[in-house]
Amino acid sequence: MLLLAGISVGMAPRLSAQGATQVDRIVIEKSKRTLTLMNGTESLKKYKVALGGQPVGAKDRQGDHKTPEGIYSVDSKNPNSQFYKALHISYPNPADRANARKLGLSPGGDVEIHGLGSKWGWIGAKHRLTDWTDGCVAVTNEEIEEIYPLIKVGTTVEIRP
Repeated sequence: MLLLAGISVGMAPRLSAQGATQVDRIVIEKSKRTLTLMNGTESLKKYKVALGGQPVGAKDRQGDHKTPEGIYSVDSKNPNSQFYKALHISYPNPADRANARKLGLSPGGDVEIHGLGSKWGWIGAKHRLTDWTDGCVAVTNEEIEEIYPLIKVGTTVEIRP
């Protein structure tokens, strides 16, 4: 049994900042509460996530507590975020701005993929029992520690309903 486990671990794609596998896209499926690191069509690793407190529907205004839906990119990285480490997402895109303008509202911003921070890190995976962010995508501190070095500024982020 241990030999089989060792073989399967050895066959898993290498996920390291220096490794051979490159993350070229992040796919977030809101309905499944998952974040998947992708290389082309290959799924490299999947994580369970918490979303904004109002998870159904696309973000269309500041303060709606919704996680956006659409195609974005990682436009900056913050190693010292209040949520431990954060990957900033390029929300709002031009379509989001146009939609908010039609509604006479601000689209908001500051949407990130982030950890839990030093104050709440002890909660770990239990943070996923509820959607609690203001529209961000949250993983544990240990998970963002693994994800953060794999992601380059410019990486595509696809957020699906």
